[in-house]
Amino acid sequence: MIGWMRHTPRRTVISVCVIAAVLLFVGASAHVTDLLSHGLRPYDWAPGRLNLHWSSPALFDALAAAFLIRGKRLGIDLACAVLATDLAANWYAVHGIQHSNLTAQPGLQRLAVFAALTLGTAPFIRRHLTN
Repeated sequence: MIGWMRHTPRRTVISVCVIAAVLLFVGASAHVTDLLSHGLRPYDWAPGRLNLHWSSPALFDALAAAFLIRGKRLGIDLACAVLATDLAANWYAVHGIQHSNLTAQPGLQRLAVFAALTLGTAPFIRRHLTN
């Protein structure tokens, strides 16, 4: 498997990085908007630790996007970490706190698709990025 990962076309790597960076900037701007509108506790129904976690992507999404645009491995690594933890936190909030499910939560659906695409493509593009 590793051998064919080296041969990922450069335009594919660039396309994935640009798409991920744009979506990360969209996410960062949404989190910044929440911070500006509601402060560090944008969701009254959620515990403080979840509110703090949901405020952190305002910084980390933007950093990951900036590193991806610069072609740095740290960008994809940070994007994977942010998306994995954000997906876990949102899944917990939907199932554990709101007692809802994936089909009733379009935001969680979009996040799950973006996380799956990013986590799934990361091994293919990571080796093409610089330290």
